[in-house]
Amino acid sequence: MTNETQPSASSAVELPGWTHVYSGKVRDLYVPTSSMTDDDSWTGDPLAASPEVLVVASDRVSAFDHVLEPGIPGKGELLTTLSLWWFDQLQVPNHLIADHGLDGASRIPAAVAGRAMLVRTLDMFPVECVVRGYLTGSGWKEYQASQTVCGIPLPAGLTNGDRLPEPIYTPAWKAPMGEHDENISYERTVELVGADVATELRALSLQIFADASAIAEAHGLILADTKFEFGADRETGVIRLGDEVLTSDSSRYWDGETYATAATPEARMASFDKQIVRDWLATNWDQQGTPPELPAEIVEQTAARYRELLGRLTAL
Repeated sequence: MTNETQPSASSAVELPGWTHVYSGKVRDLYVPTSSMTDDDSWTGDPLAASPEVLVVASDRVSAFDHVLEPGIPGKGELLTTLSLWWFDQLQVPNHLIADHGLDGASRIPAAVAGRAMLVRTLDMFPVECVVRGYLTGSGWKEYQASQTVCGIPLPAGLTNGDRLPEPIYTPAWKAPMGEHDENISYERTVELVGADVATELRALSLQIFADASAIAEAHGLILADTKFEFGADRETGVIRLGDEVLTSDSSRYWDGETYATAATPEARMASFDKQIVRDWLATNWDQQGTPPELPAEIVEQTAARYRELLGRLTAL
């Protein structure tokens, strides 16, 4: 177990017609109140019982297993907008439900408009589908020690930030809340979800990564790595892309021109995410006790990187 902090239920807003059922580090989940049973003795999972879920992205930011203060203004809307844009670009079934009724009115409450997605409830697979196109982060640390990434042998002579000969699929087991996800082998995914599903998850992940990388490159960006989550449609069994997709929180993007011209690995790999927050915390906190409050300039610099990525990709 870790000492991971989680937001309290009180951090979620009250939404008429919706019942809050879960809060993660960034997202709050709601189900229609009409789907909740009136039986006080019922102890089932409300997410499992509801055919749809309202996923609300907050402005919370986390690092080193802690939710930090303050949040990043506008982050929830930026993440949601980028996810929706990517879902629209990708030719793969996803979990989105049209958020309007016959009268054209949105079913998403005004209080969370812009930062919420209405999605179908999937039977999620316990696997994070990670794809790496470049050698960086934890992969670089492992490569230095063993010339492998998640146990996959790589050529000698690579340096931090180098492009891999081809993207590699390095799945992880989605651990229960409070525990760290664990890198696993492809063979282990077969044990977890079966051979047919494991094969499809790998193929979908690599194809989406290839398509997204080409789109990012056309906008002057490099998609270094990312993670996807999939689930089975409860009615049809079709595998659908769920959760967020290709956002600053789930992916590592670099500027193509900077990558090609920067003098140091650190400079060429400046990412469009919360790395600014991680770097500041690493310098100003020993990871003991409660983390310090983020300075205003760190908050604004981080928000600016999120905004820049959205603008670069979508021209919004």
